[in-house]
Amino acid sequence: MTDDLKPGLYSRFERYVKVETTSDDSSKTCPSTPGQLKLAKIAAEDMKKAGLKNVSVDKNGYVMGELAANTSKKVPAIGFIAHLDTAPDAPGKNVRPQLHKNYSGGAIVVSKKLGVVIRPQDAPGLADCAGEDIVTAGGDTLLGADNKAGMAVILSALEWLRAHPEVKHGPLKAAFTPDEEIGRGANLFNLKKFGARYAYTFDGDRTGSIEDETFNADALTLSVKGKSVHTGSAKNILANAARIAADIITAWPANMLPETTEGREGFIVFLSCEAGIEKAEVKGLVRDHDMSKLRKMERLLEAIAAQKRLEYPAAEIDVKFREQYRNMKIVLDKHPLVMKYALEAMRETGVEPIIKPVRGGTDGARLSFMGLPTPNIFTGGGNYHGRHEWVSLDGMEKAARVLIALARKWEENS
Repeated sequence: MTDDLKPGLYSRFERYVKVETTSDDSSKTCPSTPGQLKLAKIAAEDMKKAGLKNVSVDKNGYVMGELAANTSKKVPAIGFIAHLDTAPDAPGKNVRPQLHKNYSGGAIVVSKKLGVVIRPQDAPGLADCAGEDIVTAGGDTLLGADNKAGMAVILSALEWLRAHPEVKHGPLKAAFTPDEEIGRGANLFNLKKFGARYAYTFDGDRTGSIEDETFNADALTLSVKGKSVHTGSAKNILANAARIAADIITAWPANMLPETTEGREGFIVFLSCEAGIEKAEVKGLVRDHDMSKLRKMERLLEAIAAQKRLEYPAAEIDVKFREQYRNMKIVLDKHPLVMKYALEAMRETGVEPIIKPVRGGTDGARLSFMGLPTPNIFTGGGNYHGRHEWVSLDGMEKAARVLIALARKWEENS
């Protein structure tokens, strides 16, 4: 493959990141923000220009299209998925992409004025990108490579396949989803309409990474009902819900927090606390790759709450857990060809796979349990969700070539 995919990749990516698509967890609509529907319509037009058929955008912002098979073989339909939204963790409005050509190594000054500098020691994978073209934002926003790089990769690869009919492939499906960053990307995904048998999300980070494993994930709600009396006569009567909630939070072991764990180590994170004397509510997340360890952490939090009930008998303390998603490896291990062909496609395009668990979730986790086995493939960047975000344009091109190789491999082995 001698075609240079980088110009088309950057052209698409640059346009996509300039559309504000920050998702909003407090919204009750789908998509949660209007910019996502705007980008969905842009992406649908790009699908049509790339030669995809049966392109659609539904009212909830799900974009779908397909590239028809060009082989007489009976090949299962393969899907490629990315998401439209960017994380609400950092500003996503007025993104100004910067292209740092032929990166020489060392620190990348994103904004001297704002003091935003990306250093290799703080950006896993960046040191391996010497000589490549690196894209950053302007220092006052995130970039949006998570996951607009995936969108550009999928469309550029499918456009290339349409222009090269000598490369045989079965039916290929493409989909872009809303609100992945707030855990809703698969909520209204129409699997029957999509029509794929297996799929891949292009939503990973550093070049070479491939993920077939996610956290098991629960949400937690800690509720405290206190008792308010005049502080002048409060002894042995007052139950301060705010203080009790804080006491429970600080009782959680410091070595089971996201800031003290890595790899396969699980954690509980306390995300928010709305509290007064009469009532308090704490929201949080429970995460672990091992389901038994997740349950063990939940039992530990319940034991802490039980101890606090003894210490504060005038208060009512309640802990509830709600399932969010489960480790997709349970499903993917039952469909070994999905990972086998992905690993072979990577090696055939000169990319050495880095198999690692996701310290989080993807649309693929939910979709796998819905019946669509879906591991996650790299897009070539890192430091997502913040002002230090970056992506390698060369890494994006490698991801596109992996997609092309995957399409060919499923056809060859059918």
